[in-house]
Amino acid sequence: MRQGAFTFVAVSGSATSHTGSTPHLVLYDGVCNLCNSSVQFILRNDPRGKFRFAALQSEVGATLLAGFGVPADRMDTLVYLRNGKLLTRSTAALNIAKGLRFPWPLLAVFLLIPAPLRDGVYRWVAGNRYRWFGKQEQCMVPSPAVCARFLHA
Repeated sequence: MRQGAFTFVAVSGSATSHTGSTPHLVLYDGVCNLCNSSVQFILRNDPRGKFRFAALQSEVGATLLAGFGVPADRMDTLVYLRNGKLLTRSTAALNIAKGLRFPWPLLAVFLLIPAPLRDGVYRWVAGNRYRWFGKQEQCMVPSPAVCARFLHA
């Protein structure tokens, strides 16, 4: 079991829609070690607590994706729902960086690079993430200290 802000347990329950009350929502691959580390990075660098989170594998994540017509089994990308707009891949990551504490917003300069080029690099890393960083058997569940930042069924 991993130490830190999270423990790993199985999650179940029914989903409800949270898009109206959550203008900055990050959907991530809950079993991916790289993705889980990214969530922890965002938590550390979001002192205002504006970002909220849900695993792509959760019923909440699947319901939110379905509302945008995205298949629930699509777990190859980071998804950022910002004020009702769906952003994916490098565009999602760079827009999340814009909302973090300095110096991370400086990464937004890479938005000047055309998305197909940025996303090529993103897809290469995403395609190798389990091999390079590993994965968990179950989605992470936040500790009580950060639980309010995660959408629950």
